[in-house]
Amino acid sequence: MIDLHNHVLPNIDDGSKSLDISLSMLACAAEQGITNVVNTVHYQHPKVEGLDISYKKIQFATEKLQNELNVNNIPIKLHIGAEVYYLPNLLEIKNDPLVTFGNGKYMLIEFQPYLLPNTYKQIFFDLKMSGITPIIAHPERYKAVQDNFNIVYEWLNSGYLIQVSAGSLLGLMGKPAKLIAEKIIMNNYCQVLGSDAHNNIKRNFLLREAFEIAEKLIGKEAYKLVYDNPKSIINGRPISINPIEYKENKFFSFFWSILKNNNEK
Repeated sequence: MIDLHNHVLPNIDDGSKSLDISLSMLACAAEQGITNVVNTVHYQHPKVEGLDISYKKIQFATEKLQNELNVNNIPIKLHIGAEVYYLPNLLEIKNDPLVTFGNGKYMLIEFQPYLLPNTYKQIFFDLKMSGITPIIAHPERYKAVQDNFNIVYEWLNSGYLIQVSAGSLLGLMGKPAKLIAEKIIMNNYCQVLGSDAHNNIKRNFLLREAFEIAEKLIGKEAYKLVYDNPKSIINGRPISINPIEYKENKFFSFFWSILKNNNEK
């Protein structure tokens, strides 16, 4: 399997806090059958304000951790990447080699949980026109998506990709995120399942467990989420998307309204 979203480099962002933690996390990843890990350090996020998040520093940290993996016989290959916090400057930073995957073809982008900025549609369109496909990180955690699931279809129809986080599917991010994650996968709206691992305790590499849930929901198509599609992204190859417009299920709509009301009390 290939993990395309995690924070495993030690002492860089809000992820791993030491080399020992990173090695523990990656040993766990290897036990799950993960062979390739793309570290996605937070980029221009308020969490890393004032810190050196440069390609040179991340490259050095990645090479150092890779050497430790080799010494400790942990069979994982590391790749450099970033989880880019949405600001209207994405076109200005697109040539920074840290912010894209696959020879500049893809960019993993996260929004703040409670607001989708008015500017993002034009910026994303401009990114696509420049040859970069946005991958939207963990949309199941965004309130706008929880309130209006059709946003996910609109994103896919615009040519963007969707990455669901393992912790959401396992229920670690709350019931609303879990239900939306399941809904995204059941409708074949997900292209990548990522761990979003941050540490070796509560937010470790849980990709195997999440994959098994996805496999129960969509069968063999789940393999694309942890192997075929992440591999294509790393290699800069296109991914075919043919979304079918979502039609709300009355039972789900009723159940969802009850859950939302309970959460808002």
